[in-house]
Amino acid sequence: MTWNPKTYLAFADQRTRPAAELLARVNAGQPARVIDLGCGTGNSTGLLAARWPQARLEGLDNSAAMLAEARESGVPAEWLEADLAQWTPGAPYDVIFSNAALQWLPDQAALLPRLMSFVTSGGTFAFQVPVNFDAPSHRLMRETAQDRRWREKLVSVREIQRGKADAYYDILKPHAASLDIWQTEYLQVLEGEDAVYRWVSGTGLRPFLDALEGDERDAFIAAYKMALNTAYPRGASGITLFPFQRLFVVATK
Repeated sequence: MTWNPKTYLAFADQRTRPAAELLARVNAGQPARVIDLGCGTGNSTGLLAARWPQARLEGLDNSAAMLAEARESGVPAEWLEADLAQWTPGAPYDVIFSNAALQWLPDQAALLPRLMSFVTSGGTFAFQVPVNFDAPSHRLMRETAQDRRWREKLVSVREIQRGKADAYYDILKPHAASLDIWQTEYLQVLEGEDAVYRWVSGTGLRPFLDALEGDERDAFIAAYKMALNTAYPRGASGITLFPFQRLFVVATK
């Protein structure tokens, strides 16, 4: 799946806010080793650097384009290009942090305990994932993909996992001394035309767009935009309100 840093950064403040609110609930004094999984352009990694300037900090992502942007950010971290699904560190971390990345990986029942095993005793595994799978933005994405013009090309498109609080609790409880889990709905205030489309085109829509090209891709985008603009009408002030839910987990080893 390809990532466009400029498209992603169009909503940098809104995407970084959940990372800041997750980090605020992490009770870690002076961690020696900290990693940001799915660091992207380094926005959330910058928060970790400000919180723990003395820590050895790493940012990991599978996108060379995103990491190139991260390296230009000035955040004092070591940037690692790796597939998180296959990643195994050489030594454990005091804090493993992930902001809106784990939803892309399958088999969460195996993934989360595996990541927890890379945390030191008394350390923290903290992550947040979007849980907007059933919202109109994502439902209409899947419905548009069923159009006969491109259905066969999109049938195997990689989609986000359905994160659920009770499932995460059951998966992580045997491996954690304590668990803090909560869910928040953000009302994103978006400006300009096709605002919700521009938001999802930086994340959840990427696999659909990558699978199409030329006229087919243009027709898919046009049909999806039309459905989105009906579901999320732009107000007279030019503002579109976009409710967006996220699920947060802080697990102490």
